[in-house]
Amino acid sequence: MTITPVLRPVLKGQLCTGCGLCAGVSDGAIAMGIDPSGYARPQQTAPLAEAAERKVAAACPGISVAPWSASSDQDIYWGPYRAVLTGHSTDPALRQGASSGGAISALAIHALEAGLADAVVQTGAHPDDPRRTITQISETADAVRALIGSRYSPSSPLDGIGALLDDPRRFVFIGKPCDVSALRQLGKVDPRVADRFPVMLSFFCAGIPSLRGTDRILEDLGVTRADLASFRYRGDGWPGYATATRHDGSSAKMSYEDSWGRLLSPVVQFRCKICPDAVGGSADIACADAWYGDDRGYPVFEEQDGRSLILPRTEAGAALLEAAVNAGRVETAPLPLRDIDKMQQSQARRKRLIVSRVAALIVTFQPRFRMAGLRVGDAAREERPRAHLKNFLGMIRRILQGRKHA
Repeated sequence: MTITPVLRPVLKGQLCTGCGLCAGVSDGAIAMGIDPSGYARPQQTAPLAEAAERKVAAACPGISVAPWSASSDQDIYWGPYRAVLTGHSTDPALRQGASSGGAISALAIHALEAGLADAVVQTGAHPDDPRRTITQISETADAVRALIGSRYSPSSPLDGIGALLDDPRRFVFIGKPCDVSALRQLGKVDPRVADRFPVMLSFFCAGIPSLRGTDRILEDLGVTRADLASFRYRGDGWPGYATATRHDGSSAKMSYEDSWGRLLSPVVQFRCKICPDAVGGSADIACADAWYGDDRGYPVFEEQDGRSLILPRTEAGAALLEAAVNAGRVETAPLPLRDIDKMQQSQARRKRLIVSRVAALIVTFQPRFRMAGLRVGDAAREERPRAHLKNFLGMIRRILQGRKHA
């Protein structure tokens, strides 16, 4: 069936993030699936009701991205913040198993056990295909712990949002920056969002790779899909290894530098390359890898104890973090704001280049999303003209050659 009009430019322009918002509000008219390129995309089988169309138009991150709140201090790269900290879970097993210190999981567990929420919406491995990611609802700390670790494959945590909004429970939502943006925007047209989701947690996102990237890792490791019992993208150390475990109990692993740097990052979807808020600016708290740097300031990926960058962004986020620290679940230390520039250099560079990349969409008459209130212009002024020109021309070349995924 023809895709609903509100989503046509999103799909035509490859602006879909795969968040699942459209499916979640569609009353069954849209379902999420993996397309031939290996990305999560909506598949429509029935007409979309007018009310659902309005919700998609208001919240889809391929149409508009939620602006940053002006109620906190702001940085052009790192968004709103109430404090700038590093930290980690005080639970040694959680810190070891998580991707970067376990702060997000520790915060979610505290929210559960302190009665701030009744369950946690998070992602985990599909039980029938460990390469794929599904949304899960965790009601206990043990359930949260069972899903720790990053998932570098397509995920659609909002594909069940309709049912969650009808559910009387309160949820902690853990999602990508685009997922949280969509949920915030949905809250502007559906007041139930604020009641059902008192806590929204996110992380710095380098982009969503195609499922083909995972297949390339498995091929390099010599593990077939039939042999694959479980797959970990990261964790069990920091940064941890991509680890494929076979049904016979044997395993093969690959370094983060190889798995992400060589095989996954080259197949990140197009929308992520022009993301104006990859740092979870709409979340109550955003976390990231607080990488240590070498003498030149470049991140070092040697294995060590996990350390999270922690940015409480809202009053609710600051209160949750303070409570978790007071309860002894999270340990934190202050960090100079500009130190993040060294820890997350690729994020800063991408933010500086958003204007030139989106300009290429404008001059080639491609669809684009709204991104007011995200300070992309301020960030662009921090980049050299030569870099802007290179990215502008490179993006035009890709568009004209039909190679947005290249």
